[in-house]
Amino acid sequence: MTSTLEQSYAYCRRVARSRARNFYYSFVLLPKAERDAMCALYAFMRYCDDLSDEPHDGSEEAAAKIAEWRTGLTEALAGNYGPHLVWPAFHATVNEYGIPHQYFYEMIDGVSSDLDRKRFETFEELYHYCYQVASIVGLSLIHILGFESPEALILAEKCGVAFQLTNILRDVREDAERGRIYLPAEDLKKFQVNVSDLLETRRTHEVLQLLQFEGERAKTYYEESRPLIRMVPSRTRSCLWALIEIYRRLLERIESSGYDVFGKKVRLSAWEKGLVVMHAALGHVSHRLE
Repeated sequence: MTSTLEQSYAYCRRVARSRARNFYYSFVLLPKAERDAMCALYAFMRYCDDLSDEPHDGSEEAAAKIAEWRTGLTEALAGNYGPHLVWPAFHATVNEYGIPHQYFYEMIDGVSSDLDRKRFETFEELYHYCYQVASIVGLSLIHILGFESPEALILAEKCGVAFQLTNILRDVREDAERGRIYLPAEDLKKFQVNVSDLLETRRTHEVLQLLQFEGERAKTYYEESRPLIRMVPSRTRSCLWALIEIYRRLLERIESSGYDVFGKKVRLSAWEKGLVVMHAALGHVSHRLE
């Protein structure tokens, strides 16, 4: 039975509140229409990501589920909704804000690649993956936030790469436990780090140098994408600032820990994220835009 549009939006809001540990804090700064649209996009993207991460009997089962989701996407974009609760709100959001359909297929391609992940040889390969799973998110979101300059698309792409590099650094241990190494082989070679060092979570001097190098790379992308905040309308600017600031502070926390990402997961507390949102709501963002 197909859900109504309001039932669909209600489902997406529940998913965002319960699962979007960083994103949802910034969503609350938006007017209701844009907030609901953000939740609809997040719910779609959350399910995409879960398809590659949740336990399966094998990669064939996971691949079949992803193929089914891709078919559901095609149908939903044509206005034919399957049983999943996300589709009516997702379709309404994509239509309302003119979000290019290819973004969503590229995201599915990205999560599909995690099923039989061959390790990245170069940063160029890793960048393409970051684009598929994170830059696509940024590109989609700024269609909701609003923009006029085509340069905003370029900066949203870079911002997504910064976010994903931050995630990769934060999740080194968890990914290693799944047998996934996202750091490029050329960087491991540069710092004389063996794959086994990461798989066995050895916090050697060489490993720390490697992690610091990737952290500096992420900081560069944050810096390059900073002008994006001024490119969205003032009514949605505080949301974008808060979202970027939460992720930027997460990277700072990783850095200040001495890149100790093999023990307890590095994160910001709910109080710290709430404080960022409070500063954004009060308009205390200009000092970050200069």
